[in-house]
Amino acid sequence: MSIGIYIHIPFCKSRCSYCDFATDVYRDEARVESYISSLCSEIQNSKSEVQDSVETIYFGGGTPSLLSAKQLEKVLDALHKKFSIQEKAEFTLEMNPATVSLSKLKDFKSLGVNRASFGVQTFNDRALKILARGHDANDARQTFKLLRSSGFENISFDLIGGLPDQTLKDWKKNLDEALKMNPEHLSLYLLEITEGTPLANQIHSKRQPMPDEDLAGDMYEMLVEMVTGNGFEQYEISSFAKPGFESKHNNKYWLFEAVIGFGVSAHSFNGINKRWSNERDTDKYISIIQNGKSPIVERENLSKEQLSIEFGFLSLRLMKGLNLTEYRKRFGRDLMIEYNEDLRNLKNLGLIEVENETLRLTRKGRLYSNEVFATFV
Repeated sequence: MSIGIYIHIPFCKSRCSYCDFATDVYRDEARVESYISSLCSEIQNSKSEVQDSVETIYFGGGTPSLLSAKQLEKVLDALHKKFSIQEKAEFTLEMNPATVSLSKLKDFKSLGVNRASFGVQTFNDRALKILARGHDANDARQTFKLLRSSGFENISFDLIGGLPDQTLKDWKKNLDEALKMNPEHLSLYLLEITEGTPLANQIHSKRQPMPDEDLAGDMYEMLVEMVTGNGFEQYEISSFAKPGFESKHNNKYWLFEAVIGFGVSAHSFNGINKRWSNERDTDKYISIIQNGKSPIVERENLSKEQLSIEFGFLSLRLMKGLNLTEYRKRFGRDLMIEYNEDLRNLKNLGLIEVENETLRLTRKGRLYSNEVFATFV
């Protein structure tokens, strides 16, 4: 079985108000260089428990597009020395508007980057300021043009609905513009307020209104109708793609396949029963590597019960759902018996359906997916 590799680049021009990822403001070039050197050392010194060939590479963050082509090349050299990377591997780089030039994009493409994950979030300038995105809508439009001009034929947009004060009309304008630009993939999320973030604090102090959950539900219904009506197929709760352009890397998470992570806060799973994660603080990570130690701060051997639960709700994120026959063979458990009453209640609420030995979420169930998943956790 082929594996995926995730590389975390924590640096951003500014920190978004809703973000709780392991990110760091891009302060100086020397610090970035130290991080890249440490990252390469981690890759070179890693003792991978998975020896299969690499099918996907994903640079996430943070804002990986802040890297120079030379810095990206250093990391790729380290990966090629350590792993067998398939010739036609999917290679995704997350990019934010106003962080790339035409020449930089061409350099990225020459290094093998063949998929851009493009963090637009919204085309409303006022909302972008609330989110502290550090770019405006016109930056997003211009960066998309640069991506096309530099030869990118696989572009994914990120958009967020359910923002403070966002109306259904505002959301429709976002979707209209995204569809008009015609990317190959759309990742469409509803805002989640995470405690400890600046946006959460602004809401608690009444500086920003609490997003309306019912309105967010209407936005989800709208996005499904509009996007699937314009040539996209929904293959996961928040993911829509033109035929043949599903994210192979993201599918590895949903299908419970092996993904090895490197860098600050990176998580890994060997595809069988082991999971591990790295130090979350950038400076501590650099110091640990420079002192010749492992950045792994947590290891976990998953029990068969944990594996069966996670496999179950990750499968339910996908439109094709959970194959009950495969589940019984893999884990020796029968969901329909163990959770008989819970599943009956969920079915009566219109959140799940069972057909031809397949359990899947309904459209309503996808909107209330967390409530369904909580049944199995």
